Amino acid sequence: MFAVVVAVVALSVTASAQTSSINAFSPYTMYGIGEINTPGTLTMRSMGGVGVAARQTGMINLLNPAGFSLVTRKSFLLDVALEGQNYYNYQTVEGAEKKSAYNSFNIREFAFLMPLAKNLGLGFSVTPYSSVGYRMMYDHVYDASDPVWGHVGRVNYSYQGEGDVTEVKVGIGYEVVKNLSIGVAMQYYWGDIDRAFVMTPVSITGNGSYGSVSGNSEYAISNIKAQFGVQWNALLTQKRVLTFGATYDIGGDLNPDVTSVVTGGDLYGTAVAADDNHLSITLPRQLTIGAFYQTAKWAIGLDYTYQEWTANKGSENTGVSGVEQSHMVVAYTDTHTIKAGMEFVPARYDTRRFWRRWSYRLGVRYGSHNQTFDDHKLQEYAVTAGFGIPIKFLGISSVDFAVEYGDRGFNVAKEIGLVRQKYVKFGVGFKLFAGAENHEYWFLRPKYD
Repeated sequence: MFAVVVAVVALSVTASAQTSSINAFSPYTMYGIGEINTPGTLTMRSMGGVGVAARQTGMINLLNPAGFSLVTRKSFLLDVALEGQNYYNYQTVEGAEKKSAYNSFNIREFAFLMPLAKNLGLGFSVTPYSSVGYRMMYDHVYDASDPVWGHVGRVNYSYQGEGDVTEVKVGIGYEVVKNLSIGVAMQYYWGDIDRAFVMTPVSITGNGSYGSVSGNSEYAISNIKAQFGVQWNALLTQKRVLTFGATYDIGGDLNPDVTSVVTGGDLYGTAVAADDNHLSITLPRQLTIGAFYQTAKWAIGLDYTYQEWTANKGSENTGVSGVEQSHMVVAYTDTHTIKAGMEFVPARYDTRRFWRRWSYRLGVRYGSHNQTFDDHKLQEYAVTAGFGIPIKFLGISSVDFAVEYGDRGFNVAKEIGLVRQKYVKFGVGFKLFAGAENHEYWFLRPKYD
């Protein structure tokens, strides 16, 4: 459980657009490891994030290692994506609307897939798992009974943080019998997160001076987890395919090393307190099940994901002590997310009209944030769209584009005084295939010197 000042969660800066290398800009990232990124390749994210049951030639299924078993022999598949984001946060505080906007642009994923043997594939990926990014200010409100106001004056608090946790995944998928594949992946998480605050008294009496106090906490994360997956083709004909899939992530404590320092406001920046410890931050146990249906023109997917976040028992205290009316309780909560998406290709073999060979995608995602505020859940949703342009006729290589619009806190943010957050994400990806489709054999031993 966390005791947190409501105004810390609020943004008290005027609306302004900024650009940085951070991957998120949200007051909700000041807890734990920050905002969890939607997993999957750009193609999957443009379909709402579905894909635990997806099996397509030329697809790197980052959601389910069992999908690695569908890999063309003597081939190599590379997937790289870039993503730009715009965050728009706003909140009503004492009748006034506070706003902020922020832009970022970063590499979103790097992944490849290659065959090891018949029906056995190896997948590798590097993707951002979570992101932290926030900058907030808070002025201690007037309270006649508070000794700070009576003897010092106003106190200004500023909070900021940034950092990322990256996931490196290595997995294999194997088709044990016809239409049934299993997979296992090892996931290595590493990253650094920095959080800082500054407390600055502002004298109103004209007598004396008061030094500021600043604090900084550095989180160093490095740990390994595992994921298991299965896919089953319930229907497989030349005209249609119906696949069911499931994954289970074991979760577990990341056990990050945390170095915390509090510094006084003298000329020498003297450290008045320092501590090295381990903070309990737990990745959720996660279960995902889904179905994926395909024809020559259509691909339709539906996924359900459950994450058990309530295993987090650690706590972080941030805020101003003694201002009870400004505190609220923040706690982890389990989440349930529904994802649905579709892909449409008008005519895959049309030799005259190039745009009819394009892939057009739509999707939607609905769930809740993984923390509650005074027992209030923040609902969130996202609507996605995208398209893919094949590089050559009957080829697998393509250039893909995606856009996502999301909204968090629309259900209770205004009523309980929190930030409502909207965002737009734009992505471009490059899928490069080496194999029979472009007569480029990377794993074929030459017969002649």
